Amino acid sequence: MSAPQPSTARRRPAKRPLPIIIAHRGASGYAPEHTLLAYFIAIEQGAEFIEPDLVATRDGVLVARHENEIGATTDVAQRAEFANRRARKIIDGVAREGWFTEDFTLAEVKRLRARERIGELRPANARFDGQLEIATLDEILGLVRALERAREAAAHARGIAPPAPIGVYPETKHPTYFAEQGLALEGPLLEALRRHGYQGRDAPIFIQSFEMGNLRALRERTQLPLVQLIERDGAPYDLLARGDARRYAQLIEPAGLDEIARYADAVGVEKTLVVPRTEDGALAAPSSLVNAAHAAGLAVHAWTFRAENAFLPVPLRSGSEPGALGDLSGEIAAYLAAGVDGLFADQPFAAVRARDAFIAAHGACAPR
Repeated sequence: MSAPQPSTARRRPAKRPLPIIIAHRGASGYAPEHTLLAYFIAIEQGAEFIEPDLVATRDGVLVARHENEIGATTDVAQRAEFANRRARKIIDGVAREGWFTEDFTLAEVKRLRARERIGELRPANARFDGQLEIATLDEILGLVRALERAREAAAHARGIAPPAPIGVYPETKHPTYFAEQGLALEGPLLEALRRHGYQGRDAPIFIQSFEMGNLRALRERTQLPLVQLIERDGAPYDLLARGDARRYAQLIEPAGLDEIARYADAVGVEKTLVVPRTEDGALAAPSSLVNAAHAAGLAVHAWTFRAENAFLPVPLRSGSEPGALGDLSGEIAAYLAAGVDGLFADQPFAAVRARDAFIAAHGACAPR
């Protein structure tokens, strides 16, 4: 098949009947993030998409970790044989110290075990510490395909239509940095997706990045849906690296959204850009971002929704304990009313239930 040709035309994302629930790093509210267990739970809880963050090993294998520094999410610090791998590096202009995936082969990474990243808020997740391997992208895609086959077989046995495919929403982490290390993420990612049958703009996939350059390069190579991630503050590192002074705030202005729409299908935005918070920590009125993005032909996916009090608006908290669970459904309802097309959630069961209850009460939101 010939490579897709670059285009300056706006891309119109395929319409989806409901706002999608994206399991943020798997069901990370119930199991350590980015483990096969977390992804399995997320799929069983009804998330339409699972989200693996991808970094590279020294031998170029993509593994799922929130960061390439793995001291906080694995037991590497307790492994005497890897003590001399501790290093200090500059990642995207920021000094970091610890253990980095690019200094380990896949075989070495497989000797490590995952740990809960925020055990002070999620002590129940810590019961899995030391038990779960670091998952590769191929293993995650294999899990998805195995569960899809099981679902299809069950549906066939019952004489009903098979369920929708399970979506995957990978993020390329620090793409400029990894390219500078000779470990560019994009080629191995596209090859893995091809092997597992993800092709074309209607595939159940979104590839996301906080940088712009690698998304533009991906658009030259694939028609798979792409998502430009947007933080509340700061700027894409690849722009900073080449002296481009634009900030994320400028990218969500109409001209910036029009530019994004020439290579991406959606924006994945920090949630307070959609519904800000007041000075006392309550939800304010929605911003104009969703309408502006839709006018540019972009879907809007907001991140991240977590049920613990520590992350919720003040009026939706339950008591004073940071780790206690509050009214996540109330927060999600506000974003669905604002017209978002999807949301990232650590507790996908609660998010699916909140989404379905909102739709039952209010009907479908604005056309997507």
